[in-house]
Amino acid sequence: MSVLAVVGHDRGRIESASLGLLTAARKLAAQLHTTMEALTIGANADGLRDILAAHGASVVHQAHHAALVDFGPEAWGEVVAQLVRKCAPQVVMGSGTERGHEVIAQAAARLDLPAAMNCTEFDAKFDGSQALRLVRARWGGSLLEESELDAPVKLVTLANHMVVPVEAPASASVTIIEVELDAAVRHSFVRERVDRVAGVTLATSPVVVGGGRGVGSAEGFASLEELAKLLNGIVGCSRAVTNNGWRNHTDQVGQTGTRIAPDIYFACGISGAIQHWVGAMASKNILAINIDKEAYIVSKAAYAVIGDLHQVVPAISAEIRRRRAQ
Repeated sequence: MSVLAVVGHDRGRIESASLGLLTAARKLAAQLHTTMEALTIGANADGLRDILAAHGASVVHQAHHAALVDFGPEAWGEVVAQLVRKCAPQVVMGSGTERGHEVIAQAAARLDLPAAMNCTEFDAKFDGSQALRLVRARWGGSLLEESELDAPVKLVTLANHMVVPVEAPASASVTIIEVELDAAVRHSFVRERVDRVAGVTLATSPVVVGGGRGVGSAEGFASLEELAKLLNGIVGCSRAVTNNGWRNHTDQVGQTGTRIAPDIYFACGISGAIQHWVGAMASKNILAINIDKEAYIVSKAAYAVIGDLHQVVPAISAEIRRRRAQ
């Protein structure tokens, strides 16, 4: 019996969500007085062993097959199913990414087991002998649902940005698993890709400067672009902005856009509708700049400046430049 963490990666580069996943899986394993084990899929992920050990994995299962050179949802799900049949873990945990959800769903279908997605909390009294009580995010995070997962093996995904990764070094052993993949699970794989962005992205940036309807126009984002550049950040926006055609949808923060978790989020001229809040609520700090002190985003922010963003944002940039010149 163990808690098994299914590690997401892109051709051997671990996804950031999997680091929080390892921490959550390790905590649950300690609660169950068992071990946390990790699964990597594809030989190109074998180099992740030291990272997984540093985050508490006592065993790293490395699944090998000639077809596993890139991501394939059916194949990855079948790999998870084969390892579950072989090792019988108590809990299998995947990351709350699109890929993570898909892999756990594929594994659940092959094992004929239920799965709970986007979990935010697990019962602190769970000892493995009863149904697992949990809380999961629904409707894009605007609703939290209390549920019970009753199955011989509990298959779950951890909602993204819910757990801060914490290292806890362990001495990890390695097992090599040569999996069998028939033609039925080998027809969907990533064959090629086009990189639309390089370096820091909206989802990974430690600083995001967001603009809403209050910015007023596409040209009004110039001051936000300047502030973001000074702080090595990324500019985001609300749905109202993309609806007006001022920014591309790839810049949108929210339920139907990108979910962010920066160290600081400058919310400029944003009212804070629930759809936007769902995408921004994982921010560690929020500074709201708004003329409306009753705006919802102001009530949720750690810091707020009640004023015209077209005056406040340039003033912040000017002060940054002044201090750097000293």
